[in-house]
Amino acid sequence: MNADATSNRRILLAAHPKGLPARQDFRLDTQPVPVPADGQVLLRTLHLSLDPYMRNLMDEIGPGYAPPVALGEPMVGGTVSRIVASRNPGFHEGQLVLANAGWQDYALSDGSDLRLLDGMAQPSLALGGLGMPGFTAYVGLLDIGQPRPGETVVVAAATGAVGAVVGQLARLKGARVVGIAGGADKCRYAVEALGFDACLDRREGQLHERLAAACPNGIDVYFENVGGAVLDAVLPLLNLGARVPVCGFIAHYNQAPSSPRQDLRPQLLATVLQKRVRMQGFIILDHYADRFEKFRRDMEQWLAEGRVKLREDRVEGLEQAPAAFVGLLEGRNFGKLIVDVAPAG
Repeated sequence: MNADATSNRRILLAAHPKGLPARQDFRLDTQPVPVPADGQVLLRTLHLSLDPYMRNLMDEIGPGYAPPVALGEPMVGGTVSRIVASRNPGFHEGQLVLANAGWQDYALSDGSDLRLLDGMAQPSLALGGLGMPGFTAYVGLLDIGQPRPGETVVVAAATGAVGAVVGQLARLKGARVVGIAGGADKCRYAVEALGFDACLDRREGQLHERLAAACPNGIDVYFENVGGAVLDAVLPLLNLGARVPVCGFIAHYNQAPSSPRQDLRPQLLATVLQKRVRMQGFIILDHYADRFEKFRRDMEQWLAEGRVKLREDRVEGLEQAPAAFVGLLEGRNFGKLIVDVAPAG
């Protein structure tokens, strides 16, 4: 980790990826530590969150709900940061905050995007189960999916930052939960530690047949965060009146424009129509004002009671962020992926 308090390492977007990002799409840059102006604070990044949405922001044209990262600018990302200098009367040196400092050691903020974290026993959870990924699971499953006791809920990326919370919340609501994950260890963890009723290894063959066997009564809620072969296997099993909250489709993020694609539109539209499926996309940024405080209270209680478990996959060093991010897109992470940039003390 960088101990030099006079230089600011930044990982910049060097090129728009063609498919899966590569090392040459990023560039490590060093600049002097910025100096806060009146009304600003200087932040030192302690923990950096790596999340799938960042891949969309690397394209020349962004997804619409957030501007793309410009070439030569630092990659964006949520952080747990320490205020090391303040010229803002609302904050003081030493405070711990949830910020949006991105992939760099230091950043400036006017305070409008900061949330105080002082007193939090494990601050990095503000980037995962107590932050955006957990909130995504909460809103998508409970507000849109609305699982009822005895129903079957299916979620892919079942041990990831979002999927693991989706499955556990569905169990709290009395639903039967079937996860899909990449590897036997992850599936075992989903069942034995998280309480899923079943988990299927997506790397094995015959996913359609195995999913049908695991869901003998069909699927009532499918939390869509992957797309691809999983969606293909899910569609024929959706029950009348099924709900499909859509927060992402990571299987398609790295497809080059020229890549051959199976056209699922006829099957998808026919299923939505014939099964009266409610398929609703959502952007979690829209829900902070009216739902976040309720989510935080609920999640803190469930964690304290041991009814929800959270797992982190920690990587040390800002310079490791590009490789770790590529691994995330390939499904190599096991839990919420966090980069430890600087010591918390």
